[in-house]
Amino acid sequence: MGNTTLSSTLMLTVAFIAATALVTSTPVVAQHVLVLHTFTGSNNDGAEPIAGLILDSSGNLYGTTLSGGAYGYGAVFELSRNSGGAWIEKTLHSFVNANGIDGFGPYGGLVFDASGNLYGTTFNGGTFGYGTVFKLARRAGGAWQERILHNFNDSSSDGGGPTGNLILDTAGNLYGTTTAGGAYGFGTAFKMARTTGGAWEERILHSFSENGTDGGLPYAGLSSDALGNLYGVTFQGGAFNYGIAFKLAPSPAGWTETILHNFNLDGSDGINPYGNLVLDATGNLYGTTQFGGVYGIGTAFELTPQAVGGWNETILHNFGGSGTDGYGPQAGLALDALGNLYGTTYTGFIYVGGTVFELSPGSGGEWVERVLYGFNERSGTPWALRAPVAVGASGEVYGTAFLGGAYKFGAVYEIAP
Repeated sequence: MGNTTLSSTLMLTVAFIAATALVTSTPVVAQHVLVLHTFTGSNNDGAEPIAGLILDSSGNLYGTTLSGGAYGYGAVFELSRNSGGAWIEKTLHSFVNANGIDGFGPYGGLVFDASGNLYGTTFNGGTFGYGTVFKLARRAGGAWQERILHNFNDSSSDGGGPTGNLILDTAGNLYGTTTAGGAYGFGTAFKMARTTGGAWEERILHSFSENGTDGGLPYAGLSSDALGNLYGVTFQGGAFNYGIAFKLAPSPAGWTETILHNFNLDGSDGINPYGNLVLDATGNLYGTTQFGGVYGIGTAFELTPQAVGGWNETILHNFGGSGTDGYGPQAGLALDALGNLYGTTYTGFIYVGGTVFELSPGSGGEWVERVLYGFNERSGTPWALRAPVAVGASGEVYGTAFLGGAYKFGAVYEIAP
């Protein structure tokens, strides 16, 4: 499955379903939006940022683009403020397709280790053409050097085509997912661990089987709790073939999968979760589904562990109930220190350019959605939000738009509180 096929299919599906949305009115909170960078797709600049951003301790932003860069196969970039307060972009690495070594097409975002090195994945490229795990290390003088840690081979013993973010544990091990490969061909959850001598070794933790009880196609990455358990979702599979939420627990004998929820096309539940889960301090999980719910075009949900075992799902919001709401969320959620959730929708709002929204817990257990900003599909403005947002220390929200901007190759934006 190539980058273009995956990207175009999802866009067309969401656009078709979005056309059926009900149109009424809901409140929108006016916010100040700044475009920090517009991608040009030329002169080493990236294009089509599909992943979210991360921040370092100085407030600099880091991300990836699906295409563009020096060779047209994607890039890793940094945005930092200069002395005058303006944001300056720097391309840290341009992916190369032609050499058979480097990966290309990074769908996922980045993660920092304690030393400030960056890690990520590419969907394609590498030795076997099925993607890579890479590391970018900062060198003297501000340069960054890439190292390929693993080449996926899409076999019964390895995965292929990773699209989700990586996470790091306290020991410096990396965890992620692939959308293909594994024992049954429906993707894997994997671990990358350092070995003596500085090498890295991959281990498959779980092969998804999509056999009626297990899920398949984990487009999202993983989340972890303090005990080292891993949590994630699959886009399809499970009891109803509309995806699952799962837990992977470590033990001396290996990793054990538990199905937390089977998504069901019953008119109220969401279906086809695409973005990462996020955990709060008490162990509740939050996420989104791209489709399903009351209006058929997406939900935000909560999964709560029960004292007697099992997990209970609560739908926090049904997207698409008005002309000013968004729909078709493809990204997971971000959680702030007050327990508010932030996310994006791919399309929707008055000008169908997508939204950035906030979900806040209210009295009686209800959650209230506020659309912080609705983007415009018209020429010259950013639109098509496929990535999660990052929340800064002062409440500012940073994100990427996959399309639009002055050069039509996407942009980085900030919503000021």
